[in-house]
Amino acid sequence: MYLKSISLLNFKNYREAELEFCTGINCFTGSNGEGKTNLLDAVHYLSLCKSFFNPVDSQNILHEAPFFVVRGVFVSDSEEEEVYCGLKRSQKKLFKRNKTEYSRLADHIGLFPLVMISPSDSELIHEGSESRRKFMDGVIAQFDRVYLNDLIAYARIVSQRNALLKKFAETGYFAQESIEIWDVQLVEFARRIHEKREKLVAELIPVFQRYYEKISGGTERVQLVYHSDLNEGDFDAVLRGAIKKDRLLQHTTVGVHKDDLELTIDGYAVKKYGSQGQQKSYLIALKLAQFDHIRRIKNCAPLLLLDDIQDKLDEARVMRLMEVVSGDHFGQIFITDTHADRISGVFSEGVERQFRQFHIKGGVVKSTVELLSNAK
Repeated sequence: MYLKSISLLNFKNYREAELEFCTGINCFTGSNGEGKTNLLDAVHYLSLCKSFFNPVDSQNILHEAPFFVVRGVFVSDSEEEEVYCGLKRSQKKLFKRNKTEYSRLADHIGLFPLVMISPSDSELIHEGSESRRKFMDGVIAQFDRVYLNDLIAYARIVSQRNALLKKFAETGYFAQESIEIWDVQLVEFARRIHEKREKLVAELIPVFQRYYEKISGGTERVQLVYHSDLNEGDFDAVLRGAIKKDRLLQHTTVGVHKDDLELTIDGYAVKKYGSQGQQKSYLIALKLAQFDHIRRIKNCAPLLLLDDIQDKLDEARVMRLMEVVSGDHFGQIFITDTHADRISGVFSEGVERQFRQFHIKGGVVKSTVELLSNAK
């Protein structure tokens, strides 16, 4: 599976653009602020129906333009498939596959899998537990639609249970049987979500550790530890034990919506004790483990998007990373870099893959160059 072409209209800083991609490595070069990352984000839209960077769709429309359109052509099993994403201001986002509109965007997730590696991944280390839950959910949702439905149902039940707890606080009347109606449903969905998150983390760990060793060239031991109220097994008892606190705080204080991933290096929190290079290597290794996990389950290589990979990595780590991703194991790759000569130099020796470079300036593709004419 690969992305053959993309066209943009009024998307971010692009008035209009059309690009044809190679099946190997595609690199967007140019100075900061010219629109390199915006191209990656357009690809992200086609795969996951949303921006990687900005959750407010309307803010991705070019200033003063009335709408944006992102259209792409994927090739899967030798068949071309067109994906269309359009948005008019103050209207609902329109998403189509082969000219047929989706009734639910969730039905598109996973058809064209993708992994994005970006400097903003640092929030996995530095932000709260929600970002790490979203990471787990984002991995699983690309190959398990039942899981996505379970997440939606669980969130709805928690919201309704919270509303009931607030009502009890307002009226001064508490009915245990009313809470138990929601608890039965909460337990059912929580157990399924927990089981799949636990399985995911267990399968990611050894792959993640191998990638970290390859990229860092060091001997540090990295680890992921999954924390959940359900790790003890009996979530019914946990819910009953938390009811006094729930009533006092007027919301559900236990459950998989409180899950977290502990990220460590040599047994210590990578947030506090990891250097910038170690933290960046840690995140890249984690995302590459995500890539392998999706590839194994979907039996195809996801698109791999690498945004500003030079940031906070020394030259040795960058070269080791490029050696890893330029192998046949990885499919189509999209990379951004501020230095055209640097990125072409990385891939000009010993890499027998197609390499196409696009130079970007002010939201315009100024030039396209095939760097490896003898590539396979």
